[in-house]
Amino acid sequence: MLNVEGLNAWYGQAQALFDVNLLVGEGELVVIQGLNGAGKSTLLQSLIGIGPRAQGRIEWQGAPIQGWSAHRRARAGLGFVAEDRRLFTGLSVKENLWIATQAHTVSGGQDTPNQRCDRILSLFPQLKAMLHRPASQMSGGEQQMLALARTLMTGPRLLLLDEPCEGIAPVLVAAMRDALLKLARQGVAMLVAEQNNILAQHAQRVLLLTSGRMHQVT
Repeated sequence: MLNVEGLNAWYGQAQALFDVNLLVGEGELVVIQGLNGAGKSTLLQSLIGIGPRAQGRIEWQGAPIQGWSAHRRARAGLGFVAEDRRLFTGLSVKENLWIATQAHTVSGGQDTPNQRCDRILSLFPQLKAMLHRPASQMSGGEQQMLALARTLMTGPRLLLLDEPCEGIAPVLVAAMRDALLKLARQGVAMLVAEQNNILAQHAQRVLLLTSGRMHQVT
Protein backbone atom coordinates (compact mmCIF):
# COMPACT_ATOMS: atom_id res chain seq x y z
CA MET A 1 0.00 0.00 0.00
CA LEU A 2 2.60 2.55 1.17
CA ASN A 3 6.26 1.88 0.54
CA VAL A 4 8.99 4.34 1.51
CA GLU A 5 12.62 3.82 0.54
CA GLY A 6 15.63 5.93 1.43
CA LEU A 7 13.71 8.97 2.63
CA ASN A 8 15.89 11.88 3.74
CA ALA A 9 14.66 15.30 4.85
CA TRP A 10 16.30 18.62 5.68
CA TYR A 11 15.41 21.88 7.37
CA GLY A 12 17.86 24.18 5.64
CA GLN A 13 21.24 22.50 6.09
CA ALA A 14 20.13 20.43 9.09
CA GLN A 15 19.18 16.87 8.19
CA ALA A 16 16.14 15.53 10.07
CA LEU A 17 15.56 12.10 8.45
CA PHE A 18 18.23 9.62 7.37
CA ASP A 19 17.46 6.90 4.80
CA VAL A 20 14.10 5.98 6.33
CA ASN A 21 12.49 2.81 4.97
CA LEU A 22 8.87 2.06 5.80
CA LEU A 23 6.07 -0.24 4.67
CA VAL A 24 2.36 -0.10 5.54
CA GLY A 25 0.23 -2.89 4.13
CA GLU A 26 -3.48 -2.95 3.37
CA GLY A 27 -5.47 -2.59 6.61
CA GLU A 28 -2.38 -2.50 8.84
CA LEU A 29 -1.95 -0.45 12.00
CA VAL A 30 1.70 0.60 12.23
CA VAL A 31 2.94 2.73 15.12
CA ILE A 32 6.07 4.89 15.13
CA GLN A 33 7.44 5.71 18.56
CA GLY A 34 10.14 8.20 19.49
CA LEU A 35 10.94 11.13 21.73
CA ASN A 36 10.12 14.73 20.86
CA GLY A 37 12.49 15.86 18.14
CA ALA A 38 13.11 12.34 16.84
CA GLY A 39 11.53 13.21 13.47
CA LYS A 40 8.07 11.65 13.74
CA SER A 41 6.17 14.76 12.63
CA THR A 42 8.73 15.44 9.91
CA LEU A 43 8.21 11.94 8.55
CA LEU A 44 4.42 12.19 8.42
CA GLN A 45 4.58 15.66 6.87
CA SER A 46 7.02 14.41 4.25
CA LEU A 47 4.64 11.57 3.38
CA ILE A 48 1.68 13.89 2.85
CA GLY A 49 3.85 16.45 1.03
CA ILE A 50 3.86 19.45 3.38
CA GLY A 51 7.17 18.89 5.14
CA PRO A 52 10.67 20.18 4.59
CA ARG A 53 12.86 19.46 1.59
CA ALA A 54 12.89 15.71 1.10
CA GLN A 55 14.48 13.12 -1.16
CA GLY A 56 13.69 9.45 -1.55
CA ARG A 57 11.04 7.20 -3.01
CA ILE A 58 7.46 7.22 -1.75
CA GLU A 59 5.12 4.73 -3.42
CA TRP A 60 1.37 4.70 -2.92
CA GLN A 61 -0.51 1.76 -4.42
CA GLY A 62 2.55 1.05 -6.55
CA ALA A 63 2.85 4.56 -8.00
CA PRO A 64 5.69 6.96 -7.08
CA ILE A 65 4.15 10.06 -5.46
CA GLN A 66 7.16 11.97 -4.14
CA GLY A 67 6.59 14.59 -6.84
CA TRP A 68 2.88 14.98 -6.11
CA SER A 69 1.35 17.94 -4.30
CA ALA A 70 -0.24 17.41 -0.88
CA HIS A 71 -3.67 18.01 -2.42
CA ARG A 72 -3.12 15.26 -5.00
CA ARG A 73 -1.91 12.83 -2.33
CA ALA A 74 -5.02 13.53 -0.26
CA ARG A 75 -7.28 12.97 -3.27
CA ALA A 76 -5.52 9.65 -3.87
CA GLY A 77 -6.52 8.41 -0.41
CA LEU A 78 -3.94 9.66 2.10
CA GLY A 79 -5.46 11.39 5.13
CA PHE A 80 -3.34 13.44 7.54
CA VAL A 81 -4.29 14.59 11.04
CA ALA A 82 -1.66 16.98 12.38
CA GLU A 83 -0.78 17.32 16.04
CA ASP A 84 -1.89 20.97 15.94
CA ARG A 85 -5.27 19.91 14.40
CA ARG A 86 -5.46 22.79 11.86
CA LEU A 87 -9.17 23.37 12.27
CA PHE A 88 -11.15 26.34 11.04
CA THR A 89 -11.75 27.63 14.55
CA GLY A 90 -14.28 30.27 13.46
CA LEU A 91 -16.48 27.61 11.85
CA SER A 92 -18.84 25.22 13.60
CA VAL A 93 -18.29 21.49 13.96
CA LYS A 94 -20.72 20.81 11.12
CA GLU A 95 -19.08 23.40 8.87
CA ASN A 96 -15.62 21.94 9.52
CA LEU A 97 -16.92 18.52 8.50
CA TRP A 98 -18.77 19.79 5.48
CA ILE A 99 -15.87 21.79 4.10
CA ALA A 100 -13.84 18.59 3.81
CA THR A 101 -16.34 17.19 1.30
CA GLN A 102 -15.96 20.32 -0.83
CA ALA A 103 -12.17 20.21 -0.85
CA HIS A 104 -11.69 16.59 -1.90
CA THR A 105 -13.20 13.94 -4.08
CA VAL A 106 -13.83 11.03 -1.74
CA SER A 107 -11.50 8.17 -2.63
CA GLY A 108 -13.83 5.33 -1.72
CA GLY A 109 -17.47 4.52 -1.10
CA GLN A 110 -20.70 5.57 -2.77
CA ASP A 111 -22.43 7.19 0.18
CA THR A 112 -23.69 10.77 0.10
CA PRO A 113 -22.04 13.48 2.23
CA ASN A 114 -24.96 13.30 4.68
CA GLN A 115 -24.66 9.52 4.98
CA ARG A 116 -20.91 9.80 5.42
CA CYS A 117 -21.31 12.45 8.10
CA ASP A 118 -23.81 10.29 10.01
CA ARG A 119 -21.51 7.27 9.80
CA ILE A 120 -18.50 9.22 11.04
CA LEU A 121 -20.43 10.91 13.85
CA SER A 122 -21.45 7.45 15.06
CA LEU A 123 -17.77 6.98 15.90
CA PHE A 124 -17.74 10.23 17.89
CA PRO A 125 -21.07 10.65 19.72
CA GLN A 126 -19.51 13.51 21.68
CA LEU A 127 -19.54 15.62 18.51
CA LYS A 128 -23.24 15.04 17.78
CA ALA A 129 -24.28 17.33 20.62
CA MET A 130 -22.10 20.20 19.43
CA LEU A 131 -22.62 20.35 15.67
CA HIS A 132 -23.33 24.09 15.81
CA ARG A 133 -20.59 24.94 18.32
CA PRO A 134 -17.58 26.90 16.98
CA ALA A 135 -14.41 24.83 17.01
CA SER A 136 -12.77 27.57 19.08
CA GLN A 137 -15.12 26.73 21.97
CA MET A 138 -14.18 23.04 22.13
CA SER A 139 -11.69 21.37 24.44
CA GLY A 140 -8.41 20.05 23.07
CA GLY A 141 -9.71 16.49 23.03
CA GLU A 142 -12.93 17.51 21.29
CA GLN A 143 -10.91 19.40 18.70
CA GLN A 144 -8.77 16.32 18.13
CA MET A 145 -11.89 14.25 17.50
CA LEU A 146 -13.15 16.87 15.08
CA ALA A 147 -9.83 16.95 13.22
CA LEU A 148 -9.99 13.18 12.77
CA ALA A 149 -13.66 13.23 11.81
CA ARG A 150 -13.00 15.96 9.23
CA THR A 151 -10.22 13.91 7.66
CA LEU A 152 -12.48 10.85 7.57
CA MET A 153 -15.00 12.87 5.55
CA THR A 154 -12.53 12.70 2.65
CA GLY A 155 -12.67 8.89 2.63
CA PRO A 156 -8.97 8.12 3.21
CA ARG A 157 -7.58 4.61 2.73
CA LEU A 158 -4.54 5.37 4.91
CA LEU A 159 -4.58 7.67 7.93
CA LEU A 160 -1.38 9.45 8.97
CA LEU A 161 -1.92 10.41 12.62
CA ASP A 162 0.46 12.62 14.59
CA GLU A 163 0.05 12.03 18.35
CA PRO A 164 -3.74 11.53 18.20
CA CYS A 165 -4.10 10.80 21.94
CA GLU A 166 -1.54 13.23 23.34
CA GLY A 167 -2.53 15.99 25.77
CA ILE A 168 -6.26 15.26 26.00
CA ALA A 169 -8.49 14.22 28.91
CA PRO A 170 -8.33 10.51 29.83
CA VAL A 171 -12.01 9.92 29.07
CA LEU A 172 -11.49 11.32 25.57
CA VAL A 173 -8.28 9.32 25.14
CA ALA A 174 -10.37 6.17 25.61
CA ALA A 175 -12.99 7.39 23.14
CA MET A 176 -10.33 8.29 20.57
CA ARG A 177 -8.59 4.93 21.01
CA ASP A 178 -11.85 3.02 20.62
CA ALA A 179 -12.79 4.97 17.48
CA LEU A 180 -9.40 4.35 15.88
CA LEU A 181 -9.47 0.65 16.70
CA LYS A 182 -12.97 0.39 15.22
CA LEU A 183 -11.69 2.04 12.03
CA ALA A 184 -8.79 -0.42 11.98
CA ARG A 185 -11.24 -3.34 12.24
CA GLN A 186 -13.12 -1.83 9.30
CA GLY A 187 -9.95 -2.04 7.21
CA VAL A 188 -8.64 1.53 7.35
CA ALA A 189 -4.84 1.41 7.35
CA MET A 190 -3.05 3.70 9.82
CA LEU A 191 0.43 5.02 10.40
CA VAL A 192 0.46 6.54 13.89
CA ALA A 193 3.18 8.57 15.61
CA GLU A 194 2.83 8.37 19.38
CA GLN A 195 4.81 8.40 22.62
CA ASN A 196 2.19 7.12 25.07
CA ASN A 197 1.67 3.47 23.97
CA ILE A 198 -2.09 3.90 23.61
CA LEU A 199 -2.20 2.22 20.19
CA ALA A 200 1.16 0.45 20.08
CA GLN A 201 -0.16 -2.54 22.00
CA HIS A 202 -2.76 -3.09 19.25
CA ALA A 203 -0.42 -2.54 16.28
CA GLN A 204 0.76 -5.12 13.77
CA ARG A 205 4.19 -3.48 13.88
CA VAL A 206 5.93 -0.96 16.10
CA LEU A 207 8.86 1.09 14.79
CA LEU A 208 11.23 3.33 16.70
CA LEU A 209 12.51 6.60 15.27
CA THR A 210 15.69 7.84 16.93
CA SER A 211 17.41 11.01 15.75
CA GLY A 212 15.84 10.62 12.34
CA ARG A 213 16.75 6.95 11.91
CA MET A 214 14.20 4.13 11.84
CA HIS A 215 14.50 0.89 13.81
CA GLN A 216 12.12 -2.09 13.98
CA VAL A 217 10.79 -2.94 17.45
CA THR A 218 8.09 -5.56 16.76
